Amino acid sequence: MPGFVKVVKNKPYFKRYQVKFRRRREGKTDYYARKRLIAQDKNKYNTPKYRLVVRFTRKDIICQIIYARIEGDYILCSAYAHELKGYGIPIGLTNYAAAYCTGLLLARRLLTQLNLADKYQGQEEVDGEDYVVDELPDSPAPFKALLDIGLVRSTTGARVFAAMKGAADGGINVPHSPSRLVGYDDETKELNGETLKKYLFGGHVADYMRLLQEEDDDKYKSHFSKYIENGVGPDDLEEMYKKAHSKIREDPVRVKKEPYIPKEPKRWNRAKMSKQQKDDRVAQKKAAYLRMEEED
Repeated sequence: MPGFVKVVKNKPYFKRYQVKFRRRREGKTDYYARKRLIAQDKNKYNTPKYRLVVRFTRKDIICQIIYARIEGDYILCSAYAHELKGYGIPIGLTNYAAAYCTGLLLARRLLTQLNLADKYQGQEEVDGEDYVVDELPDSPAPFKALLDIGLVRSTTGARVFAAMKGAADGGINVPHSPSRLVGYDDETKELNGETLKKYLFGGHVADYMRLLQEEDDDKYKSHFSKYIENGVGPDDLEEMYKKAHSKIREDPVRVKKEPYIPKEPKRWNRAKMSKQQKDDRVAQKKAAYLRMEEED
């Protein structure tokens, strides 16, 4: 006879089992981090606690300023990497430099929306050094937002921190340290501004393009086919990003597109006929049938 087997998960266990939140079950939300990002001090009453939310997809970068309410999250402002096409960046919309541009676009757009763009210009010259916006006397405080990176690992050189750097340089107060930016040396505890500046202007992409051109031209044409199609070479990247930065600062406001209204709406069923049309149709069928009878 088999030995006694203890039932670990019995009926009382399943009666008391509580499922996790839906977005935890789907693996989309880290509720341990979310709780700490949205919990506001009681003495601040209903004051929103803003988050700089950065998310990456296969072809796009999403940067949003969000605050939480009981009924859900509200988006105050947003910017997307696909908008960079209007600022002279047709390709490479998910790399480190594009993440910086998207963060910069979000910051300038938000401050313009709040009428703070003239007071807080941010870091106008991209020099690769760490920058934190200072509060001006006799002026509103700088807009503060906490970085929300979601489920991405916070490793040194991650692109989410490039978007954070762009938002900080754009004039938003994002509490941070430079330890996760490209060029930070963990031994000396210092940030190499030249290395970071190189990445912010796509220098790492340009180096790889030159390497492939020398070693494997076929692979270069395959990997960078869209760059070639748009006439962008390794020597054009820095100037392209410089122009994009200045264009973003000149006009960060989103252009509203007119909704597309087709001239003739699509139909998948037959249009309704009038009484006259129905009578004519019956008469035509009768005449056709009579002609067939006469021919026979």
